Amino acid sequence: MNQKQTQGQAHIQQVHFVPGYSSFYFDDQKAIKDGAGLDGFVYLGQPVTNGFRAVRQAGEVVSVVLVLDNGAVAVGDCAAVQYSGAGGRDPLFLAGAFVPFLEQHLKPLLEGRPVERFLDNARFFDTLAIEGQRLHTAIRYGVTQALLDATALARRITKAEVILDEYNLPLVCEPVPLFGQSGDDRYSAVDKMLLKRVDALPHGLINNVPEKLGYKGEKLESYISWLSGRVEQLRPDPAYRPTLHIDVYGTIGLIFDHDATKVADYIAGLEKFTGGLELYIEGPVDAGSKDAQIAELGAITDRLRQIGSRVKLVADEWCNTLEDIVEFTAAKCCDMVQIKTPDLGGIHNIVESVLHCREHGMEAYQGGTCNETDISARTCVHLALAARPMRMLVKPGMGFDEGMNIVNNEMRRTLAILATRKGGK
Repeated sequence: MNQKQTQGQAHIQQVHFVPGYSSFYFDDQKAIKDGAGLDGFVYLGQPVTNGFRAVRQAGEVVSVVLVLDNGAVAVGDCAAVQYSGAGGRDPLFLAGAFVPFLEQHLKPLLEGRPVERFLDNARFFDTLAIEGQRLHTAIRYGVTQALLDATALARRITKAEVILDEYNLPLVCEPVPLFGQSGDDRYSAVDKMLLKRVDALPHGLINNVPEKLGYKGEKLESYISWLSGRVEQLRPDPAYRPTLHIDVYGTIGLIFDHDATKVADYIAGLEKFTGGLELYIEGPVDAGSKDAQIAELGAITDRLRQIGSRVKLVADEWCNTLEDIVEFTAAKCCDMVQIKTPDLGGIHNIVESVLHCREHGMEAYQGGTCNETDISARTCVHLALAARPMRMLVKPGMGFDEGMNIVNNEMRRTLAILATRKGGK
């Protein structure tokens, strides 16, 4: 039954749930860490994480399409991370399994709903329980994207302005620094990033010990040395000094048997290969639970500070929700947290995570996954322009250029509009 409509407000008249593909794939992280080898673009061997049919399978999304009674159409995409089911995250999100659920349970709650305000609607669906269970994070992510779009359309303003208004935030007409991800193409992609002057690079996808890290960490050392040399060779001018940010998926912990001192000493030693560029190491260990992760990261961070290392650590695994981010921040166990956008469910949690980090001295990286879509990536640009994280991920996909086009151009267009509004022209 449609909700009773509030006179004078825009309402959702019709809802569609449309299955589609994401910009990358679902990968079974544990199987890859355990040594699943590549055969062309697919991985060999059997999956080990619940719900996977193969170690690599096509990424899926569900588009939430809201038709308003004024004829406008709002869209959001339900998307989940590449490594679903790992590090405390929600399980695999398969469109075929969820569209009937959405039609039955969410469509009646959406149709007839007023959309003049975003936050009340977002918080309702983010906390909604069906048969005692909260909605999958991908559903909360996509539905709240669509609701933000609907509010922006109803009020005839940008999505960034909706967030600025409802959180009473100051308008800053400056771009947010961008972080490019290379995927496995960690050499050619760096050249592309340098040509387009990305602020931080290259992510690197160091998710395997024998091929990418090395049993003594020697392959990562060699790669960082190559990176710094390539920056020196190709950077367009001396003022351009990108930050090096590398995700190692817990592999450093594996080669040093989770000995915090050995892990920290190795990480500190990476600095000599950077050519003076700032270095962030994301996910140095995966301790298997949130409490253990906080403790282990904290021990590594303490050791790095004791020996005067300037290398910074980024939390990823087990730091999934707003509540997790608050805990990691309170523990001061790292220098930066990745706000992995699909894992937070409702997109208002992304804003609140950034604001919490800024208030409590934690560097905020508004990340996400290659496995998103153009819709979710563009929405994340508006959230970042309002909340102002230290950097945000170039997404979706692993090709870099496509994501750079989507994120950078959406940011520049929106900044042009915001600057005009700020100037009162």
